[in-house]
Amino acid sequence: MDRIFIKDLLARSIIGLNEEERREKQDVVINIVLSADLRKAGESDRFEDTVDYRDVKKRIISLVEESRYHLVEALAERIAELCLENPAVQEVQVTVEKPSALRFARSVGVEITRSRS
Repeated sequence: MDRIFIKDLLARSIIGLNEEERREKQDVVINIVLSADLRKAGESDRFEDTVDYRDVKKRIISLVEESRYHLVEALAERIAELCLENPAVQEVQVTVEKPSALRFARSVGVEITRSRS
């Protein structure tokens, strides 16, 4: 399976458990790896034969900016579901990080992999 990746996508979201975290949007950093068969696109050089990763990015940003999850796990799960809505995507790996969430750590986050049933 071939892979398309989106690295270090920055968005802002209400995310966290305590009251202070839920007052204002915080930065989240998202990394996505979309697994799909890109052979046809490579041979045809036609946009219609590939995954529109610009659209995927826009949909992820919209989802994150409007979300109010308590856990990064829940946000990652929803992002994975959104990516799998594209019929060409067979598997997705999603990493969501909250920079500066832990004192003395640059970032904390989760990484999940989901595939079509």
